[in-house]
Amino acid sequence: MKKLIVILAAMLLLTACSQPAATNEDRSLQNILDKKEFVLGFTQYPPLGYLDNNNPVGFDIDIAKEVMSRLGVTLKFQYIDWDAKTLELNSGNIDAIWNGLTITDERKLELTFSRPYLNNRLVILSLNSNPVENIAALQGTKVGVEISSSGQFAIEKDTALLSSLNEMIQYQTITEALLDLQAGGIDAIVADEVFARYAISKNADNYFISDDALASEQYGIGFRLNELALANRIDEILDEMVADGTAARISEAWFGDDVILR
Repeated sequence: MKKLIVILAAMLLLTACSQPAATNEDRSLQNILDKKEFVLGFTQYPPLGYLDNNNPVGFDIDIAKEVMSRLGVTLKFQYIDWDAKTLELNSGNIDAIWNGLTITDERKLELTFSRPYLNNRLVILSLNSNPVENIAALQGTKVGVEISSSGQFAIEKDTALLSSLNEMIQYQTITEALLDLQAGGIDAIVADEVFARYAISKNADNYFISDDALASEQYGIGFRLNELALANRIDEILDEMVADGTAARISEAWFGDDVILR
């Protein structure tokens, strides 16, 4: 009986050893190549990504189109609630958050980022008729921010600034904040300089940007945590686009200058 048990144990051990070992292989890139499509998550954030007559347009959109063309997959777009962006990504509804996403230490805990591709500052956007010239002048004002944006986080981090405000109002999109600024519902918006400069380019006589900046930051593409293979391949393609001048041409079309960071 003991001999039989020993033989059975040996057989089980040999069987176990013949099974392929479990791996933590990163298949993020291969999964995109296999399904032949890449779903980009974006919201209403001109000039980086936004809907114009229900068509996705913007600097990030044009860069992504070229990247996916070179990768050989179809690019699809998914408009998302920015406050739920990480949930959208982790649930598989999108393959990346690609829409002026600021790289932060907190976000690095839940996302894998590409290398930075744009520099940015957080500035104060107000009306020329009622300019807010610096951070100190925000005291007693109503300030608008996009929900879960760097602008919101910067104000909340500066507790003295937050307590000095009359109110900080959160909007689902930065466009909604801009409309309320125009209507007089708020005194200023704390937003990315990229957006503020775009707003001024559309109506130079209406807006004022302070010289003060609450913070400096960089934009990156956000992937699911540990999806390094996909992030690295897209970084490689972006580098190729910079080297052959394609990225500069797209940048100049949107900003009038080559602002790509690589």
